[in-house]
Amino acid sequence: MGRKMRHFLNISELKTNDVKKIINQSHVLKKEYGKRKFKKKIILAMIFEKPSTRTRVSFEVGMKQLNGDVVILDQADSQLGRGESLIDTIKVLNRYVDIIMYRGSDEKKLYEIANFSSVPIINGLTDQSHPCQILADIMTLEENFKDISNLNLCWVGDGNNVCNSWIHSCLHYGFNLNISCPKGFFPSKKVIDVVKSKKINFFDNPYEAVIDADVLITDTWVSMGMQDEEKRLEKFKSFQINSKLMKSTKKNTFFLHCLPAHRGCEVTDEIIDGKNSLVWTEAENRLYVHQSILLWCLGKV
Repeated sequence: MGRKMRHFLNISELKTNDVKKIINQSHVLKKEYGKRKFKKKIILAMIFEKPSTRTRVSFEVGMKQLNGDVVILDQADSQLGRGESLIDTIKVLNRYVDIIMYRGSDEKKLYEIANFSSVPIINGLTDQSHPCQILADIMTLEENFKDISNLNLCWVGDGNNVCNSWIHSCLHYGFNLNISCPKGFFPSKKVIDVVKSKKINFFDNPYEAVIDADVLITDTWVSMGMQDEEKRLEKFKSFQINSKLMKSTKKNTFFLHCLPAHRGCEVTDEIIDGKNSLVWTEAENRLYVHQSILLWCLGKV
């Protein structure tokens, strides 16, 4: 009997042992970067329905460093942009490549292609989740704390896809997670109910939420294609990560941001460029985590 297909779709669906196995291997890949190689050529196809910098570059560089190769499809230069269905595209790619990374909007599409695919599917981002990012963030925390269990994490801003995946991570780690958003922008009840953790708390006031935080985390307030940007930004003004909010933690608090950052909106220059910013290491660690996810999906971790 063949090995069960290892899709990497959401942190909430992974076993804790597998999450930790992927992150542990990421540390090894960073320490021994460039030494791990596939014994035979492995081809990764990446489908982009949304623009990308870190996801695209880190997967491509990581795959090539493993002695694999990459094929990239986006709306501009493939038949996807001319109306060919994603399912038809997947059926063809299954006959060409060994593994597929999908970055798009609707999470339903992600699960549809996973059901049709005969090769592993990786969730490179949807409007509902961003699991690759959170594993890189956890790896970064492990590099900066002796023990990450019971860390006080605080998410400030929009309860978006990245926030959702942080909530999912609480199934595997003992984080205390405070989430502070403007009214109407908290994560959905459906996401929260997946975890049902008493260690996740919600705050309207960010200054109350950040007290005792070991790490502050945020993301852009306005994603691609959002309407009424000015009205939206007005509601988020008091949720900016700045020196005043950082001092309210009453700790030597670290800062995470998945990028791209809108400086002067969700975060000020002094914070993102400050000594406690882990943003650049966090971005670098995407490379090793993505390599580890590829290896795990292919049964090599």
